[in-house]
Amino acid sequence: MWLARPIYELLPYLYMLVGIVLLGVAWSARLGTLPGLLMFAGAISLLAGIVLWLRRRDFRSRQAEYDEKSLDL
Repeated sequence: MWLARPIYELLPYLYMLVGIVLLGVAWSARLGTLPGLLMFAGAISLLAGIVLWLRRRDFRSRQAEYDEKSLDL
């Protein structure tokens, strides 16, 4: 699947924002099992955003190191 670059770059932040919103709603909701489900979905979304952001950051730093080394040869 192909995404436009601005959307692709915003995805980790969007996942983290959705996760924080879901956790906030779960904190304030008092309806049976709904808070537990919202908390689970929020935690998964927040974790996915953080993992995606960290993986991209790591890939980009490694790619920059690789590019520097290939220029030195």
